[in-house]
Amino acid sequence: MTEGKRFKIDHPLLRHKLGYLRDKNTLSKEFRDMMGEISRILAYEVMRDWDDFDHQKIETPIAKTEIERIVNPPVVVSVLRAGNGMIDGVLSMIPFAQVGFIGIYRDKFINNTVEYYFKMPADVKGKQIILCDPLLATGDTLIACIDRLKSYEVGSIKVLSVLASSFGLDRIHHFHPDVDFYFLNEEKELNDSGYLVPGLGDAGDRLFQTM
Repeated sequence: MTEGKRFKIDHPLLRHKLGYLRDKNTLSKEFRDMMGEISRILAYEVMRDWDDFDHQKIETPIAKTEIERIVNPPVVVSVLRAGNGMIDGVLSMIPFAQVGFIGIYRDKFINNTVEYYFKMPADVKGKQIILCDPLLATGDTLIACIDRLKSYEVGSIKVLSVLASSFGLDRIHHFHPDVDFYFLNEEKELNDSGYLVPGLGDAGDRLFQTM
């Protein structure tokens, strides 16, 4: 089993955009736009080591040449509902990818995760998964998502997040040491309600204007 890695994606433009996501005065539309822009850059980074290509011969307007086309593309999976704020941005960079959705939440009354929706492409077995969830806090939901995906014998799993807590990263790697993580910043603190500090609040509420 390959040991998973943590990639902090640092760039002046990303730090600039993250500042708007953190600001409580940023409007919902601006928040969605910034989330989409950040997701496009994360998608670029997560595909950096892709090595499955088909080599084809074509003609440019000038000469014959050989090109590469990606084959066996990944499956982009949204962790509902906040993950939907990342999907369009990721798919704008990987439009040939398939898409899946997982609905799982943590129920504080039963102290466990509850799955309410799971939909994947029929041929997901062996496919690389790009799992989208803007905020990685305690890790409970993502652990449950990864458990379910692995039950379908998927290929490697790479998680895209905007912010990830040190606690959550350590916890997920304890249960799933082969998963890679891509994020903008690692938050060192969680408050009593399980929110990242300083964080950016509830991503789903801010994306969709709900409470």
